[in-house]
Amino acid sequence: MSQDYYRLCCQHRGKVARITDRAGRTHVGRIVNVTRRKVYIQPMGPRGGGYGLGFWGGGYYPGYYYPYGIGLGFITGLVIGGLFW
Repeated sequence: MSQDYYRLCCQHRGKVARITDRAGRTHVGRIVNVTRRKVYIQPMGPRGGGYGLGFWGGGYYPGYYYPYGIGLGFITGLVIGGLFW
């Protein structure tokens, strides 16, 4: 099963996806990298208030957060961005 998610994530690198994991958490963001074990996404959305680090927000890009990895074996669902944006 994770082999299928690996191929799907590789095909859609650079696109926005909604990923659901085994714990029921939903991750929404741009797929920035894929390895055999993890998919790395950069979450999207408005900042959650405050100024972040210092006075300038300290973000990766304005309105974006730092990328993080999700284990391919923990993914239970993946939807590509064109379906919800």
